[in-house]
Amino acid sequence: MAKKKTLAEALPASRLPQIDHAPVAERLEAGRAQRQTTPRAAHGEWDPPPGRDPLALLAASNVGRTASLVPVRHARMAASPFAFYRGAPAVMAYDLAQTPSSGIVAQLCGDCHISNFGLFGSPERNLVFDLNDFDETLPGPFEWDVKRTAASIVVAARDARLPDKDAHTAVELAAQVYRTKIAEFAPASYLGVWYSYTTTDTLLEMAGKRDRKHVQGRLARVQARDRLRAFAKLTEVVDGERRIIHDPPLLYRLDKREVDIRTWLTELMITYFDALEESRKRLLARYRLVDVAHKVVGVGSVGTRCFITYWEGVDEGDPLFLQVKQANASLLEPYLGPSEYAQPGQRVVTGQRLMQATNDIFLGYARSGEHDYFVRQLYDMKGSADLSQITPTYLARYAALCGAVLARAHARTGDAAQIAGYLGKGDCFDTALVEFAVRYADQNDADYARFKEAIADGRIEAVGEENGKVKAQPVVTARLPLSGAVR
Repeated sequence: MAKKKTLAEALPASRLPQIDHAPVAERLEAGRAQRQTTPRAAHGEWDPPPGRDPLALLAASNVGRTASLVPVRHARMAASPFAFYRGAPAVMAYDLAQTPSSGIVAQLCGDCHISNFGLFGSPERNLVFDLNDFDETLPGPFEWDVKRTAASIVVAARDARLPDKDAHTAVELAAQVYRTKIAEFAPASYLGVWYSYTTTDTLLEMAGKRDRKHVQGRLARVQARDRLRAFAKLTEVVDGERRIIHDPPLLYRLDKREVDIRTWLTELMITYFDALEESRKRLLARYRLVDVAHKVVGVGSVGTRCFITYWEGVDEGDPLFLQVKQANASLLEPYLGPSEYAQPGQRVVTGQRLMQATNDIFLGYARSGEHDYFVRQLYDMKGSADLSQITPTYLARYAALCGAVLARAHARTGDAAQIAGYLGKGDCFDTALVEFAVRYADQNDADYARFKEAIADGRIEAVGEENGKVKAQPVVTARLPLSGAVR
């Protein structure tokens, strides 16, 4: 009798990741063996390579953005070293590529910093704590996410004017929790890991008595950030019609009567609808697309095309808001190789579905004109911690929670046993991570100073959002004939 092929053997190699089905003990040993190639202590190293130019890397990351909004991006990044850090993942991607590699791969968030963890509404309408922002997601060495998170803890602590010793404690605790959680996931069932998630109960327990009231208030505000809140904040009635508020330069309502806008929007929604799972298609088909606007968001995303669409179901009391955000090639691709997905939007959506414990029911991807996009709900019970006023105790506990969530995400997408074997039971990696985080935070401070100098002497333009010269209207490309589906 012929031997039956396994699923991995039956499908083309590009369809499934290479999975090691060896026993847990063997995979733990394989991880330990990697220490011979890259000692754990080596992860504490950071020395900028000759010729490193952070301003040139930032300039390269601006290519393809709406030119009139790039100065707005610069102004937002200039607000603080932490804002600069958030806006400069391209710089750190280059830097991480110069550091020693464990050789153990997991799906990376790609822009994993402490502000990209937060609260989200699950399909069951529960609040969960998880990773956010997968614009740069790509498979790569697991420690890249860990290092970017660790350095962000130090940068955020300094931004909140906390002593460095408190930042060190927080990084060490995050590393310890990441390491111990990975060890717990190593022998666990794959379904057990997949189904695990972090609820707000964990967040409240982590907060402690002193911060619990503040956290409870924060949770209540996040729960109120839903589609009805968006309806009240983002729409108005003009000439008897409900529409998105036109508030330039950061919220620019588009006129669907213009042929190019209407055609672009039709193509966008057709491709998005086609990529949705069948049950989601039927749900979305109950809603009518009413209006669309261009919106400037975030720090690192400023200048990319981002839109909000307003839909109505039964009536005005049943609104739906979908955010449509441009997807580009990951900033990690020059160092880790191109994505297996031809469409950047599909890369983002797949990475998010892999790493997040629970996903937005309308998460999907689309293409229109020359650009790719991903789509998700807006104001769907989303929120993050206010790090500017964070206390030392809360920072340490919050960093630990981020470490636990990141470990779960990597265990879902990589080999937890190999990672656990590499990290071991001691604190060698933890100590190295603290050293790296401090050194890289120092590097970020130096890069930020150069950035501010370049703004001061006119080499880099920065324009505040209150400046009337900023124009947020996007450029769209018409391709398909008009469709009655867009009303």
